[in-house]
Amino acid sequence: MATDESDLPSKSVLDRLNDWGTASLPPSLLATLIFALHARPMQALPLFTFTPALLFASYLNLSGYPTGSAGMTAAWSGLYALLALRRRQPIRAKLSIRGVVRGTAIGLGTANSIAGGWVYFNGDFNKDAEERVDRNRWGSFD
Repeated sequence: MATDESDLPSKSVLDRLNDWGTASLPPSLLATLIFALHARPMQALPLFTFTPALLFASYLNLSGYPTGSAGMTAAWSGLYALLALRRRQPIRAKLSIRGVVRGTAIGLGTANSIAGGWVYFNGDFNKDAEERVDRNRWGSFD
């Protein structure tokens, strides 16, 4: 029997925020945008500071540490968004492709910071540890 979309309960804003904060895709997507913005011309500080940290946060999430990953994502994404907002750009630069990518990166950094902060402050490290043991992904808990 196929379920109709109207039969499904709608998600609240907090449920969507929790889903966003516990996903591994948003930090890796932000890392991709940061790489695209700062690889050419090469700007070593943002490229080699934010990109590895956000990719590591994605790895932590996939390894079963969603609360810690959310905190790390919130911190690094928020820091990038704040530092990127400090750089002034003329209106003409904002309307270019690079400007749109920059605006997307700042918006995604802000969203990651809010959602990751929410998940981190409401997370439970003990529950994460229990879920890792129950999942037994690497076969080390017998």
